[in-house]
Amino acid sequence: MGLLQAGLLVAVLAVVHKPFGDYMARVYTAETDWRVEKFVYRLVGVNSSTRQRWTSYATGVLAFSLVSIALLYAVQRLQPLLPLSLGRGSVPPSMAFNTAVSFATNTNWQSYVPEEVLGHGVQMAGLTVQNFVSAAVGMAVAVALVRGFAGDGTGRIGNVWVDITRGCTRILLPISVVAAIVLVALGAAMSFAPGIEVTGLDGQARTIATAPIASQEVIKELGTNGGGVLNANSAHPLSNPGGVSNLLEIFLLLVIPVSLTRTFGTMVGDRRQGHVLVSVMATLWAAMLAVTWWAETHPNGPAALAAGAALEGKEARFGIDASVLWAVSTTGTSTGAVNAMHDSFTGLGGGTVLLNMLIGEVAPGGVGAGLYGILVLAVIAVFLAGLMVGRTPEYLGKKLGRREVTAAALSVLAMPTAVLLGTGLAMALPATRDALSNTGAHGLSEVIYAFASAGNNNGSAFAGLTATSPFLQTALGVVMLVGRFVPILAVLMLAGSVAQQQRVPATAGTLPTTGPLFAGLLGGTVVLVAALTFLPALALGPIAEALA
Repeated sequence: MGLLQAGLLVAVLAVVHKPFGDYMARVYTAETDWRVEKFVYRLVGVNSSTRQRWTSYATGVLAFSLVSIALLYAVQRLQPLLPLSLGRGSVPPSMAFNTAVSFATNTNWQSYVPEEVLGHGVQMAGLTVQNFVSAAVGMAVAVALVRGFAGDGTGRIGNVWVDITRGCTRILLPISVVAAIVLVALGAAMSFAPGIEVTGLDGQARTIATAPIASQEVIKELGTNGGGVLNANSAHPLSNPGGVSNLLEIFLLLVIPVSLTRTFGTMVGDRRQGHVLVSVMATLWAAMLAVTWWAETHPNGPAALAAGAALEGKEARFGIDASVLWAVSTTGTSTGAVNAMHDSFTGLGGGTVLLNMLIGEVAPGGVGAGLYGILVLAVIAVFLAGLMVGRTPEYLGKKLGRREVTAAALSVLAMPTAVLLGTGLAMALPATRDALSNTGAHGLSEVIYAFASAGNNNGSAFAGLTATSPFLQTALGVVMLVGRFVPILAVLMLAGSVAQQQRVPATAGTLPTTGPLFAGLLGGTVVLVAALTFLPALALGPIAEALA
């Protein structure tokens, strides 16, 4: 059954890859604006025909994100004054900061029980809006980098306001509307009621929380966000009613990152370049899936051995196969939504999904972030190849000198720096160790996972760590900011640098980047960077647990 689900998922992604990828290329290269887009431009005073250099583009990204954080923070603090607050109070300052940063950075880490802390008003006007616009920002940055490689020496990489707007109006919104209707038809809830009163099997009255779930469920997957309306996230039957909806939601979280490789190939004028990227992404995804499947079906604990598989923490409706397929896909993107408890995975299985984030979430990565992440690694791979043969590296006809390689290195080093320093500082504090429900290697894995999730803007939780203290709320928020905006600034600097160059013709010494040789080099670079950076920490956590 697991192979059938994975095969069906891959087949559908392959079918939509070409038309959807080409459609997104047309979205970002079209010369005309829709009426609603013109209204938005007039409202904010933007000239849609202006093309920006990387500094202006980066300023726009930072300003937009800063305003988003401030507004979302204010909405949470003022919740009692808002409609549909359901009588819920103001969100505490450190929690409001963490949540505002989380949703504006496309992380969607939640250190609270959503149905108990937030009303429908904040969920819809605050969190759902950020699910759209933070995803659109990631796509805009990716497209800006692609324009840099496709540029003709002008140094212009597009208009950030146009790219963000089009990402919402032409891609995210239309798909979300259709998919939300399908999800409701499959049984997902869509209600303004605070809850449903039921009588449990023990005769006691219970309240099952409800909300406008389907609309946020779709965009949290499509935009690789992950934050749920309900604490059980996508394991809850009102969010994910059954096997069909489960497969649909996995498809939604993969479709844009996978199809953007086609967009890349179309925009640079050589679709074989996109084929190389998607082949590396698919190989890494399949390898992670195979290892995690094997680990969860061949456990080494006495209870799991008695049961025949690692069933703890798995939603019974989905079982191991669908749980593993979701876990690998959600950590391979920057989604963070879960339909099983990752903390209950085996040492090897939990370590694999953790590694999936630590390799930079490029298998296939988040919306936009996956594409620009693997392009940065492609730059590093070409640079390493140039060192080995003693030639000036080139990629897509652009010379890769000190400025370009420095930008790529900054992008790659930002996340590991934030994750490892954050983990080390947290583990040095007794309060963090006291917040762990497990000791030893598994406890360390919980802390590494939390900071890896924040630093990679993933948002999924390993569980076992009570991350509600002001220190952890603030520390994780800072790591989210570093993990999001330092790579974005470095990527835009890289885009601006290559956009200033004219394309140079390929020579006999140019490394071909459209064949299996470069695909192998790129895949090896992805694994090597993660292995050299995180192997010591992983050896003390999930590797030690798996070998115990």
